Amino acid sequence: MAAEAAGTNRTSEPPVACSLTPADLAGQRQRWRRLAASADAQRRQTDDGLRIGFRPDAEAERELRALVAVEQDCCGWASWSVEATGERLTLVVTAAGEGVAALHGMFAELG
Repeated sequence: MAAEAAGTNRTSEPPVACSLTPADLAGQRQRWRRLAASADAQRRQTDDGLRIGFRPDAEAERELRALVAVEQDCCGWASWSVEATGERLTLVVTAAGEGVAALHGMFAELG
């Protein structure tokens, strides 16, 4: 607040941080790995985040949506969505600033 009062511009971007405990974070990573292995994940980096495609089946979609729900709560600095077509399930994650590099690193091992 003091910086704002002094006339310094602050960005409105939320801090890039995860609110999961270390144990919960490890569990979440393991779930992502299992989904990627079982649903043929294909990852593509974008300028503002990434897209990860998965084989479309009901079990993969349920798990993907459950994982995204956790990510939306713990990593609100990014925008998380799932696109479902008959051909692929696609996770679309975008962020700004330092969040882009964080996303690229978070999912580097998938696909």
